Amino acid sequence: MARTEFYDDPDAPEPNSLVVAASAVVTDGDGRILLLRRRDNGLWALPGGGMELADSLPGTAVREVREETGLDIEITGLVGTYTDPRHVIAYSNGEVRRQFNICFTARVTGGTLAISDESTELRFVSRAELDALPMHHTQRLRLDHFLARRDTPYLG
Repeated sequence: MARTEFYDDPDAPEPNSLVVAASAVVTDGDGRILLLRRRDNGLWALPGGGMELADSLPGTAVREVREETGLDIEITGLVGTYTDPRHVIAYSNGEVRRQFNICFTARVTGGTLAISDESTELRFVSRAELDALPMHHTQRLRLDHFLARRDTPYLG
């Protein structure tokens, strides 16, 4: 299923769903950040996805990272909340989503890095490599907040 992301675009379609989601900035021992190249739009992103009824928000991040990357993680902190109504995601099945995302920090506790049906590439990326990767503005914002080492989580 294809996906198109809009941000502050007057031509964006009107949302027809609201999804609670979680993502995670997962770092390795060298401080590199785990990113995946999304199969649905070819852009690099943090692992994450929609909350299920039986999930907690941290549990959603743990489950999504495992499903998308094969890695087990432990949540270590909070980057922020991302609820900007100007961000709209349209899917080829007709869903137009406004997403409420909580972004956590995490460390790897186990598992083996493995591509899923949602990605075409996975890798740990250094700070110096980030600018060269095609990425949606909202993903870059979360990374910028993480890299700024803010004293308090971003609330937006």
